[in-house]
Amino acid sequence: MNLKDKINEELKSAMKSGDKLRLETIRSIRALILEFEKSGTGKELTPDAEIAMLNTAVKKRKEAMEQFLANNRAELAQKEEAEYKILMEFLPPQLTEAEVAAEVKRLAGELGAKSKEDFPKLMPAAMKALKGKADGKIVRSVVEKSLGIA
Repeated sequence: MNLKDKINEELKSAMKSGDKLRLETIRSIRALILEFEKSGTGKELTPDAEIAMLNTAVKKRKEAMEQFLANNRAELAQKEEAEYKILMEFLPPQLTEAEVAAEVKRLAGELGAKSKEDFPKLMPAAMKALKGKADGKIVRSVVEKSLGIA
């Protein structure tokens, strides 16, 4: 089942259950999908595009949550966190830092990356391999540690 079908099913169940926050969040995802389809670029909604779209929405919620917490707005931060958790349900399961480290180590071995000069080779390869599976900040941190930068 693709994301669009899954969202439509979740939308129906959220309406039936009366969960306003879930309904609002799922509608925002549906709006992103519709915006993508109506963009006129002629691109097809691929699984990679779906993941990129969801990652953008997750990142916005995470940043808003941090901003609200920094400004002592706990109630708004809680709402953003709840939306964040709902969005995460539609993304593939996220890898742990140890799993990311194992994948980075494997890639470093393949590419022969051993020092900080190899960062421009290893980082893009790691991001491509872990796209949608791990947060970019975690990937960067692990790559830096593996090359002895951090």
